[in-house]
Amino acid sequence: MEIIISSSVDKPIYEQIVSQIKELIMKGELKSGEALPSMRKLAKSLHVSVITTQKAYEVLLADGFIETIPAKGTFVSNSNKDFIAEENRRRIEDMMGDLVVLAKENGISLAELLKTMELLYSEED
Repeated sequence: MEIIISSSVDKPIYEQIVSQIKELIMKGELKSGEALPSMRKLAKSLHVSVITTQKAYEVLLADGFIETIPAKGTFVSNSNKDFIAEENRRRIEDMMGDLVVLAKENGISLAELLKTMELLYSEED
């Protein structure tokens, strides 16, 4: 798990950690049930205070992204699949909104846009 902390961002460090872990979960790079590093290990690897990683984990726990099992560790939550699916739908809608604006600005018709989308969707990975 790679997290990059930036001092040039107007976002507290714990929020940077939260948003990056959420993104890794949303993208499927961190899977349900996967263990996260302990707060101490994460703090050490990021060169931040344990209090900072504790706050990040508290937010992730409250948001349902992670769960803590006493004497076992912290894991990506198994119960957030519906939330992740809904959040990904929202992100897709946002991207599609931007796509529609760009298409209109460049004179691309809805028919052309749909045809391109169908071609892209049907391509094999």
